[in-house]
Amino acid sequence: MQYTGARILVEALIEQGVDTVFGYPGGAVLFIYDELYKQKDRIRHILVSHEQHAAHAADGYARSTGKVGVCIATSGPGATNLVTGIATAAMDSSPLVAITGNVGTALLGKDSFQEVDIAGITMPIVKHNWIVKEVGELAEIVREAFLVAASGRPGPVLIDIPKDITACLGPWIPQVKTQGIPDGTRRARALRLTQRIEEATFTDADIAQAVAMLTQAKRPVIYAGGGVILSGASEELRRLAEQLHAPVAVSLMGVGAIPFDHPLYTGLLGMHGTVASNRAVQQGDLLVAIGARFSERVTSCSDTFAPDARILHLDIDPAEINKNIKVEAWVVGDIQKILTQVLDRLPLMPETAWKQDIETWKTLVPQANKPDAGSKDLHPRFIIEKTAQALGRDALVVTDVGQHQMWTAQFYPITQARSFISSGGLGTMGFGLGAAAGAKIANPDKPVVLFTGDGSFRMNCGELATLVAYQIPVLILILNNRVLGMVRQWQTLFYEGRYAETILDRPPDFVKLAEAYGIAGYRAEDAEVFTEVLGNAVQELRTGKPVLIDARIPCDEKVLPMVPGGKPLDEQLW
Repeated sequence: MQYTGARILVEALIEQGVDTVFGYPGGAVLFIYDELYKQKDRIRHILVSHEQHAAHAADGYARSTGKVGVCIATSGPGATNLVTGIATAAMDSSPLVAITGNVGTALLGKDSFQEVDIAGITMPIVKHNWIVKEVGELAEIVREAFLVAASGRPGPVLIDIPKDITACLGPWIPQVKTQGIPDGTRRARALRLTQRIEEATFTDADIAQAVAMLTQAKRPVIYAGGGVILSGASEELRRLAEQLHAPVAVSLMGVGAIPFDHPLYTGLLGMHGTVASNRAVQQGDLLVAIGARFSERVTSCSDTFAPDARILHLDIDPAEINKNIKVEAWVVGDIQKILTQVLDRLPLMPETAWKQDIETWKTLVPQANKPDAGSKDLHPRFIIEKTAQALGRDALVVTDVGQHQMWTAQFYPITQARSFISSGGLGTMGFGLGAAAGAKIANPDKPVVLFTGDGSFRMNCGELATLVAYQIPVLILILNNRVLGMVRQWQTLFYEGRYAETILDRPPDFVKLAEAYGIAGYRAEDAEVFTEVLGNAVQELRTGKPVLIDARIPCDEKVLPMVPGGKPLDEQLW
């Protein structure tokens, strides 16, 4: 049958199982939006306030479900507004299909109105991108794009569609029997593009070497990253830790890979890592890195990282092996498959004094992380733990970027994979509100809370309109210290208190702003009031409405422990 390119695009998205797309219309995508209007009973479109947050919403949808998120923008500035969101997804390996319109094919390359080379601009931050030049290629390109985004190490891709391609007629041939997977040449190319591991690329010898290293270790440490969550390997990680009696330290992306309350969980590793995690890595004799990429925020000074440890790296992406830290051995492949085979061969190891060392280090917590019972000031830990008690274990926890992000990772009792959603690699302020909306749309039966700072919230508060328009019940909790907290912390510690452009004691009043959008807003400056307004906020959520709490905290609260840049992990500031 013959359809317009716009209809082919929408049919192909539905064929891939897409139920929701996030976007913002414009001239180059009018035919697409006209078709979305016609097919609105089959696929939902969420109109955001800014294209960047369409990408973040699709990203939050993807991270919370494991499905591919989809966003749409028009040509030129619409397309470039997606770039930060695409880069955010790329750094954290989140599967995303970004669709952009462009000027007609006859106008490409002529500096036409609202024309940019979005394929060229995004090339470094996508797994692959396509410019559709023939309507007959469109359906297969969409199928290929979804396969590339989701396969191997997930990530974003981009499809750029000139306007005339969306208007002209072309053949639509459904591929129900192959479930939308491209056939023949395109499938082979898609697999090659993504380095997809169809079968395990590791060998029996690789597994045997890994098991040998594990059984020889006296002081093993596991460093778990986001790859554990992406592969669905949380159960295998737990079993490995228990058979080794090994502490499990996590990267920011690894939060949720093992439950917060598991006895072997030691918390974050790195710049703001716990004493237990950092000392374990520095004193261990074997470090098992699983689905992690050795970011400098984790390793600090690479020359002094894990000085006494042999390092075993398990990862799906061969490009990560020996990229940042030299390792003794590695196994490349899907984490769940690797761990399954390792566990089949690994005996239960005896407990040693190492376990007691870990337990001792877990008791070492900076005084600043303990709320002062005699103080009337709101403490970040009190806010976070009270919120966790109110929302329960099934809540999805989203953060923006800054001090509140680290406090949430430290103190929120995350017990399930895909329950903690945060911009790690790119550190994108303004990520949170769009991501929270996407996560809630994807998980309507779970409570969603966004922990944000007053600096980050200024960058995304326009999306309050999206929450109201679609009645998306998200709890927005602003840890408001009237400063750019993380930057101020560095200025306090390393720049002699010169607070250059980090004081935000200025409008708006966030409670009045919420009310202007039709959202209930509350303010709390002490623990008693916070407890009361939190109860009110939870009741608002239960009626299906978004709600905001402006929680005032002191401007000089710090994220501790902290490893100064370039110092060994165990030289922490308390």
